[in-house]
Amino acid sequence: MNIRNKVAVVSGGASGLGLATSLRLLAEGASVLVLDLNEDAGQTLAEQYPEHVLFSCTDVTNADAVEQAIDQAMSNWQRLDICINCAGIVAAGRVLGREGALPLAQFSNAININLNGTFNVLRVAAEKMAAGKDGEQGVIINTASVAAFDGQSGQAAYSASKAAIAGMTLPLARDLASHNIRVMTIAPGLFDTPMMTSLPEKVREPLIEMVQSPKRFGLPEEFADLCCHIISNPYLNGEVIRLDAAIRMEPK
Repeated sequence: MNIRNKVAVVSGGASGLGLATSLRLLAEGASVLVLDLNEDAGQTLAEQYPEHVLFSCTDVTNADAVEQAIDQAMSNWQRLDICINCAGIVAAGRVLGREGALPLAQFSNAININLNGTFNVLRVAAEKMAAGKDGEQGVIINTASVAAFDGQSGQAAYSASKAAIAGMTLPLARDLASHNIRVMTIAPGLFDTPMMTSLPEKVREPLIEMVQSPKRFGLPEEFADLCCHIISNPYLNGEVIRLDAAIRMEPK
């Protein structure tokens, strides 16, 4: 799929990996609906690209809010071609901690935002894509994590949410094949997002030691590069790609 003149929805699109992806899509000539709870960052992006960015301060777990935001994008641009899901939270907590068992609400919150939120956005996006008339009607890219495969101690909730995203990749691709919609998942390793940048060096250095080569955190632009390659390569479908410089996470 040629990105120019296409319309994308990017959840979490005003910060971190999502922001880098939004900016790359804009540079490639797309228009972008940005879903994010960071209203200041989202409004700033919309002001910078008034004709090509529509921002909605939207909770991805809210079915009505997501439908309304995507309907607004359809009214603006009359099409939807690309859906990239970057919205999510990092959840940490051991099953048995100093204060007892991990609260079920804490586990459920990670599943709700990371998994249910991803599915909520893609299901609405897929419906709009299927109504299009182009040969290749859509591309959906979800974000898992290397924690889906080698989660560390204290990451049961986070790993479960990301493993589920990886696990639904193939059935989603099969479900949507008849509509000419491809589905891919990226499982990033450690990336230099604002959260990682804020960590002290004594915390960052052991993490970088687990990275093989290049021995550094990934750049958000490298995530965006892979998104664009997936969009442009029509034979990529139903697969999870680790983008992690061969990191394998240690137990803790």
